[in-house]
Amino acid sequence: MTASAAEIQARTLAGYADASRLRQVHDRDWVLDQVTGEPRVLLDLGSGIGQLLEAALDRFPALEQAVGLERSPHRLAEAAGRLRAYGPRVALHESDLTTPEPLPHRPDVVTMTSVLHWLYPHERRVLKWTRDHLAPDGVFLLTTYHPARDAHGLGGEDDIVRTVLQARHADVPGLFTAAGILPIATRTRTFDELEPLLERCFRIETVHDRDAVVTVESAAQYEHFHAATFGDYYSRLVEPAERSGFFRAVGETAWRRQVETGHVSHMTVRLWRLAPA
Repeated sequence: MTASAAEIQARTLAGYADASRLRQVHDRDWVLDQVTGEPRVLLDLGSGIGQLLEAALDRFPALEQAVGLERSPHRLAEAAGRLRAYGPRVALHESDLTTPEPLPHRPDVVTMTSVLHWLYPHERRVLKWTRDHLAPDGVFLLTTYHPARDAHGLGGEDDIVRTVLQARHADVPGLFTAAGILPIATRTRTFDELEPLLERCFRIETVHDRDAVVTVESAAQYEHFHAATFGDYYSRLVEPAERSGFFRAVGETAWRRQVETGHVSHMTVRLWRLAPA
């Protein structure tokens, strides 16, 4: 059966909240624990379905404005429903973070969780934009994911996809190259690459690392997680008629790892606390 664009979108919407629970919700709480005082304006870059904004509004009663920038209109619509009860305290904007437009807001806290690798190789644009919008005494709280990668630049989710594709393709790295798809582990810059990039716009105040472990309860749960997190990014490596089977095989591969090792994957996540340079 061919996986249509509508089917892929349905998977993405159905699984996004669960995907956030498996990975991003840990970033959300970790990041908000770093906020000191009572912020007036908080801006979340890549705000998804608004879970971080909702948590911030509940945690900081004095927060006057919770602002979200998100590229997906579907996720923005879900966020609008989630945050409707907060009324004018919420402002959501559809925006491509590789080319963000000026905003009237002057946040004293900006957050970005599990997003920066999607902006490769144009990260500097959003970093400069953030510096220019951040209040002079504001703080930028950024999380970056760092899977181990091999000589081909594959690691993390790439490894699960490689296992699925190896049944039919002897040269999976070559398949990535031929399709023009950059492995996620390659899109994720190393610590040594990120530090000078960040220091062009910010002063690094503190860094905290943790091991992010992903575990699942079923193959279907990981299938939804993958679709919600990566959409059709990897499924373009197979023919349209094979895409439903591809998503299912990703879930089954992840579940085998869960059964064999007690987890699907783990990688270092770094939380950067940044102030305007």
